[in-house]
Amino acid sequence: MRYIVVGAGAVGGTIGARLHQGGHDVLLVARGAHYDALRRDGLRLITPESDETLDIPAADGPVPTGDDDVLILATKSQDTIAALDPWPHDLPVVCAQNGVANERMVLRRFERVYGMCVWLPAQHLEPGVVVATGHPYSGMLHVGRYPQGVDDLGHQIVTDLGKHGLVARATPDVMRWKYGKLLGNLANAVDALVGRAQGASEVAERARAEARTVLERAGIAYSTPEEEAEVRGHQVDARPVEGVERGGGSSWQSLARGSGSIEADYLNGEIVLLGREHGVPAPVNEVLRREADRFAREKRPPGSMPLEILLSLVDKP
Repeated sequence: MRYIVVGAGAVGGTIGARLHQGGHDVLLVARGAHYDALRRDGLRLITPESDETLDIPAADGPVPTGDDDVLILATKSQDTIAALDPWPHDLPVVCAQNGVANERMVLRRFERVYGMCVWLPAQHLEPGVVVATGHPYSGMLHVGRYPQGVDDLGHQIVTDLGKHGLVARATPDVMRWKYGKLLGNLANAVDALVGRAQGASEVAERARAEARTVLERAGIAYSTPEEEAEVRGHQVDARPVEGVERGGGSSWQSLARGSGSIEADYLNGEIVLLGREHGVPAPVNEVLRREADRFAREKRPPGSMPLEILLSLVDKP
């Protein structure tokens, strides 16, 4: 099979690189300066153990496809429809994305859709360069058919992903794991807004507590931190990389790149949406969604909101 990675940033670039190193045919799809760098120089993958440049084919849009092609979608959720729209709708799609809305969006147009729960600490702030800090493996990836189950193609994808530098698991209830990951990702907006300010974790925990109430009212199952810790163990520990300054998570990186958009609508906003559907207020997540969106729209730098301001907004009656 050929793996076409649509959105070859931090997560997509790492997955594509590891598949390439495992001997698979890979095409990286990117835009702008990142595409130019990939086409000209290749993908530079920096890890705690190595710094290497990989000659992986790249494109900035759709290419002719065949029956054995698989799309791995690694864009932010707000870009899902636009990113997939030009590709043939008979191809299988793996949603290697945060949030839980993508699979259902994609299923409207593509028949074969797979969820992927991604635990993969990485950053992409410079064109052509991805830094993957996980050790001894770059990431752990749960893969399953959406909405439930694991078919033959799913097992093959898991086998291929696990050949080099990644841990992959065939997971019939992949969306339960993605809802658990969603709870963790509610802190992304906090990280983007106030950085690592002392007390920021308390705001994140308030958002998670609110979300657990919403999910339980909605009857939605989710994996627990204890389950996640047991499965992951120390297979994907984030380690410092010499010469690379550690940034923040994916939302922090969106602000750092000045992309003009952020995926808070599909993280904190997912909880707000479910809360409204089931009559459960979610004011903390609404503040985080709204303020993260505003920071992205106004292209404000990450971590530039004083914690006191965020707390005043969260505690406002």
